[in-house]
Amino acid sequence: MGLPEFAEASGRIDAVIARALDEKRIVGAVVLVARNGELIARTAAGHLDREAGTAMREDAIFRLASITKPYVTAAAMRLVEEGRLDLHSPVTRWFPAFRPAAPDGARPEITVHQLMTHTSGLGYGFLEAADGPYHRLNVSDGLDQPGLSLAENLDRLAAAPLAFAPGTGWLYSLGIDVLGGILEKVEGRGLADIVRDRVTGPLGMDDTDFAVRDPARLAMPYADGKPEPVPLTDGMSVPVYDAAATFAPSRILDPGSYPSGGAGMAGTAGDVLRFLEVIRTGGAPILKPDTVATMALDHVGAGAETQGPGWGFGYGWAVLADPAPAGTPQAAGTLQWGGAYGHKWFVDPANGLSVVTLTNTTFEGMAGAFPLEIRNAVYG
Repeated sequence: MGLPEFAEASGRIDAVIARALDEKRIVGAVVLVARNGELIARTAAGHLDREAGTAMREDAIFRLASITKPYVTAAAMRLVEEGRLDLHSPVTRWFPAFRPAAPDGARPEITVHQLMTHTSGLGYGFLEAADGPYHRLNVSDGLDQPGLSLAENLDRLAAAPLAFAPGTGWLYSLGIDVLGGILEKVEGRGLADIVRDRVTGPLGMDDTDFAVRDPARLAMPYADGKPEPVPLTDGMSVPVYDAAATFAPSRILDPGSYPSGGAGMAGTAGDVLRFLEVIRTGGAPILKPDTVATMALDHVGAGAETQGPGWGFGYGWAVLADPAPAGTPQAAGTLQWGGAYGHKWFVDPANGLSVVTLTNTTFEGMAGAFPLEIRNAVYG
């Protein structure tokens, strides 16, 4: 399937955004599409802050949620390149007491590789029923509980049982929060400094951090609602899949909040695109081509269905192993993930594409029809 020319692609994307705004499925969005390094579509539409009447702007700063994961994973791979982090080392090398129980009662070792591929047996509270162990232990998903320390959250997490023995299954998890703690131990400094020095700084991603660089540009968050999305406030639970996620938008503004490696950063669409283009073109200046190739391998198999049928997982993102069962126009080898505050991105190396879709609407912008409509508009 051929890709549309600039005017056609841009027009299709604008139409998708306009319809989603008219139908009040989203409040605001910034969408950027690059092909072979050329920006072929760029749109900022809707509201940054609906109640204040502030228009969305292309340099809006969004709470990134899980778009944080690729940045922290890239920082970890820098340490792997330097020989300072071994992917097969156990977590107990840095956190001796971190030995959650497996279903059979054993307390197996979890490796760095298992954290990064979500094969550790750890999980997320938002994927559990309301009476699940993460909820009983008040484990934070990295989206709530402003002011909570990483040490306290790891203690709570270690007290929860594993969903399966490490290496025997796949479950999206707090593993990257644990990884962030390991990076801090390896470097002897905070995760924010590590990511800034090794990833965002060298790439000139000046608006991306574990804090908000310019609060005036911070997008107001909203949650799915009828007849229109509602402001997302601290303590609000938003249904997703068969459970619900609890948010605290003020978390990003509280310097006492631990830097969640899986969900704690804020940044702009332009910065996301800059990072994705670096990955698409081989990693320079932050990573070696062989490292990026390893990150882009499917380490878990398409049977994991990490984004539905056909999707496996690499380091930092899902990997499209087989487009046919996925029912997608994306090519095999496409990398993709999103963020709970309403985001989706993908890199299709075979077609030279990097696509960033950031909204301020949870969960339509991530798990609703909107990102699929944008994807289809890109391919025509």
